[in-house]
Amino acid sequence: MTYEDRLWHVPEDDLRAYARGGLEAPALWSADTHLTACAHCRAVLAGFGDTVALDDAWERLDAELDAPRPGLLESLLLRLGVRDHTARLLAATPALRRSWLGAVSAVLLLTVAVTAGHAEGGRPTLFLALAPLLPLAGVALSYGPRMDPTYEMAVVAPMHGFRLLMIRTVAVLTAGLGLNGLATLTLPGYGLLALSWLLPALALTATALALSARLGPVLAPALTGGGWVALLLAADAVRSGAHETLAPFTAAGQGVSAAVAVFGAGLLVLLRDRFDLNRDPAV
Repeated sequence: MTYEDRLWHVPEDDLRAYARGGLEAPALWSADTHLTACAHCRAVLAGFGDTVALDDAWERLDAELDAPRPGLLESLLLRLGVRDHTARLLAATPALRRSWLGAVSAVLLLTVAVTAGHAEGGRPTLFLALAPLLPLAGVALSYGPRMDPTYEMAVVAPMHGFRLLMIRTVAVLTAGLGLNGLATLTLPGYGLLALSWLLPALALTATALALSARLGPVLAPALTGGGWVALLLAADAVRSGAHETLAPFTAAGQGVSAAVAVFGAGLLVLLRDRFDLNRDPAV
């Protein structure tokens, strides 16, 4: 007997089996087709279902549909074993987005082109001056209510504020220093001098992080970057010739940069608890 012979309604026994998932083909196919057009049978079917389980299923479906799809960086972090909330916080870091990394790459390419154009008898001064500032700018964008779009989520995240800062700092430094390193490879004619940006970059970053415990994540990097520019201008004013290496990039200057980096890192550890005290969105 077909469903047409039964006045176009699915028998209650079949509807009950359908609700339990026990109705087999071909009756299942007929019931599926009939239910799409019959409000009466859908109403009867609703009475056989577990309303609590059905509501839970809808809630899970809504949550799945509303949840943002992980991007390339977040998916990679999850595959590497990073916890989902940590991966989400890292993936939302402005300095790890393609727009920021693309802008940094463009600046480095332009700087390398200018430096290479003055290679004969010159020094990579422009590149060495700019390279330490790019990781510093990336760190400045990685934490704080004004720059971080997920700051409110970070405030309530189940992790120490200092740990979150370090996670993002390491990620940003890895990306920034990696781009700087690739740019350095395009300047083989300068030898080790082309790598003399590395210690100043670490010194500036450590200093800015230590100062941000008191001055905030925007003002501290801004003052640190301004101090670096002022130092370069002063070094340029006192050097004897245009082709002489600036003091921060000499052996003595590299030693000072290393000492500042170590001192800044130590001070940062001593002040680590302040990053929890300052996790106020109004800061």
